[in-house]
Amino acid sequence: MDDRLQRAPIGVLDVSADGTVTDVNETGRTLIEATSDPTGTPLAEVFPRSVDDTLLTAVDGDAVAETEFEEYYPDLERWLAVSVVSLDEGGTIYVQDVTERRRDNQSLQQLRQERKRTALIDDVLSDILAALVDASSREEIAETVCRGLGETERYAFAWVGERDIGRDDIVVRAVAGETGETFGAVRDALDDGAVTTLEERAVESGRLRTGQPLTASSAIPESVRTAGFADGVQSTLAMPLVYGPNVHGVVGVYASGTEAFSERECASFETLGEVVGFAITAVRNRNLLLSDSIAEITFELGDSSVLTRLSRSLDATLHLEGIVPQGDDALLCFLSVDGDDIERLDHTTADIESIEKTRVIDESDSGGSVELTVRGGTPLLAVSSLGGTVRQATFESGTGRLVVDLPPDDDVRRIVETVSREYDAEFVAKAERERSVTTAREFRDELDDRLTERQRTVLRTAYLADYFESPRGSTAEEVASSLDITGSTLLHHLRAGQRKLLDAYFDERTQA
Repeated sequence: MDDRLQRAPIGVLDVSADGTVTDVNETGRTLIEATSDPTGTPLAEVFPRSVDDTLLTAVDGDAVAETEFEEYYPDLERWLAVSVVSLDEGGTIYVQDVTERRRDNQSLQQLRQERKRTALIDDVLSDILAALVDASSREEIAETVCRGLGETERYAFAWVGERDIGRDDIVVRAVAGETGETFGAVRDALDDGAVTTLEERAVESGRLRTGQPLTASSAIPESVRTAGFADGVQSTLAMPLVYGPNVHGVVGVYASGTEAFSERECASFETLGEVVGFAITAVRNRNLLLSDSIAEITFELGDSSVLTRLSRSLDATLHLEGIVPQGDDALLCFLSVDGDDIERLDHTTADIESIEKTRVIDESDSGGSVELTVRGGTPLLAVSSLGGTVRQATFESGTGRLVVDLPPDDDVRRIVETVSREYDAEFVAKAERERSVTTAREFRDELDDRLTERQRTVLRTAYLADYFESPRGSTAEEVASSLDITGSTLLHHLRAGQRKLLDAYFDERTQA
């Protein structure tokens, strides 16, 4: 081999007609990781093996066959580009390391596939979200989600489940797609108290769960893994339907690929779960708003309730004047107090972990009004999140009485069971109450459409805090502090909201 080939930046090996290495340059020895001089050794004993062994096939015979290829060599953990040139007395093999290029191309291909897959997922989710806008019932929401996911080429099937009434069990509400034997195995596992499905884990935690590859996930019952293997289902995702602190149900999605749900895809599903949870709550709220009759439910609250404990500690009667949701798990509560120890409020609430902030709005010899920030699960927050309206709540001597309005449909029993099961609340009575359709209600509906959520929150908080009283029960700074915003931001939202209130009021008067 001449000096030019010896110094070449690519590997060069000369072989005889029978496949024996006659010469090799330093680059070639490095690429094939030869620990000693391979000269005089058969090529099959020198050159690492690949899956197809294309090179050894080319020199297996009486003459060297010309060929050119790229193959992966596991022992070397690299890709090599090999070119074989046939000569009269044998041949020359040119070898080049192309691992980085192959990896770059593979990464580029993966990015392209991921982008294409993400675009497809976004289209599917957009279609589902658009359909949810017109959904008028829980059943319609479940069918919409199932069809949107289960009837696409992307996934094998999807199903929606909800917690059964009065129990933690999950019952199937809808299913769509090619379910095969896998869905039957999932349904059986739901009825089997000895195992826990991925969907049940998602409901318990309120967090999205994945199992991919499905056959290797210990979080999935063996019967489901076996059925999935037979059906060619290799990945699953369990998406909880969450709104605030409540998990309404879960969506199980099953796919054929071993890594069907990317990190970005999971993030999209988490968002979808929150939107569907909101849609379920919105349907309940809309049903309550539009119903000519409502179900009035009364609960007795035990000593474990935050406000009943506070009433015992203060030795006072507390009347709930209003609540304002603060994020996912907190409520701003406005209470009137009948008792003469209101000055002990801060000291008393210091021992109640769920109460974070307190403020006395008004004080007199016989009581006053206070503002509390209550964090964590409470019957008040649960009722609000489940689509009910708190009409009245009174707490006295360690007990409480809660009256709520619910839409008169199948959800009443479900909500009653949920509140009774998860909180120290006892169902006392149910009454049907007619509600006439009035201009006042239409007026409030129009205001709700005009006001943003932030404007409603600011106006309601300021109203309940007696900001609009004369003299004021709360300053702008105190109301802003309760909402964790600046005074200037508060005044901006107040002015914008008040302008819309006046516009609606005068428009209504003009039309009348």
